Amino acid sequence: MKQVVVNIKDDKYRFFMELVKNLDFVKVQEETGDSKKEVTANLTQGLKDLERHKQGKLKTTPAKSFLDEL
Repeated sequence: MKQVVVNIKDDKYRFFMELVKNLDFVKVQEETGDSKKEVTANLTQGLKDLERHKQGKLKTTPAKSFLDEL
């Protein structure tokens, strides 16, 4: 079986997925996002970092400076 990666504009995604799902020779793999475990781990780490910042143990970059770098 071959695999194809296709980039679709957001406003056309639903239409495209409906079209492809109706082709009997195509198997559509559902999208996978972050698992609940990954989200929980990321939130926990963020809260730990926030606490370290409040204690003065972690130096952060102001949001404005961060955005200016982009």
